[in-house]
Amino acid sequence: MKALILNSGIGKRMGELTKKTNKCMAEIAPDTTIIDGQLKSLIKENLTDVVITTGPFADSLEKYVTEKYKEIHFEFRNNPVYDSTNYIYSIALAEDLLRDDIILMHGDLVFEQSVLHDIINSETSAMVVDETLPLPEKDFKAVVENGKITKVGIGFFDSAFAAQPLYKLKKDEWNVWLENILKFCEAGTRSCYAENAMNEISDKIDIRPFNVNGRVCTEVDNLEDLAKVQALVKEKKMF
Repeated sequence: MKALILNSGIGKRMGELTKKTNKCMAEIAPDTTIIDGQLKSLIKENLTDVVITTGPFADSLEKYVTEKYKEIHFEFRNNPVYDSTNYIYSIALAEDLLRDDIILMHGDLVFEQSVLHDIINSETSAMVVDETLPLPEKDFKAVVENGKITKVGIGFFDSAFAAQPLYKLKKDEWNVWLENILKFCEAGTRSCYAENAMNEISDKIDIRPFNVNGRVCTEVDNLEDLAKVQALVKEKKMF
């Protein structure tokens, strides 16, 4: 099993912070950045094969993690056109590294250790949802039908739950999705979400909703999110 961390985005909504560094380098606790939290959590689960896609500030990010986390085997894949594509293309560029079981997460995701532990140990492919939250207007929702996820995106509201981009993907399902990601990119469709490719073939794979039931698993999209996450991390003594 490998972890895939998507860090090729610009993070425009983070203001001055992402003009000088990656969003994943935002501090969520003293001496703990978002990516520190992710990597420390992966180490605790003995998951030390990590693929990171990069965009801006790739050299400084690679230097930071490789010097700090000697116990992790890192592989990096840079998306040179990060400013005109979405992470679907970053995944396509790294596809030769990703034919195993995968824990997939966005690089701005903050979560409790128990969330990662439980999804790693899921018997099926799974995506994080939280049935305790209201449906967000502008963030991911997962449509659940007959116990499986059939669509993921922003515009879905019927039969849907608030969702976060943290997945366990078993090799068989993941490779079906990955092949469709490659087809999208080969056809020039490189600016949509990777989930657009999943939605097309969801009848061929079995991804189940994993309900975190109020536990912390959230993206940091802007400075307001960052302040909320910092407060949560401190309250729950996560790091």
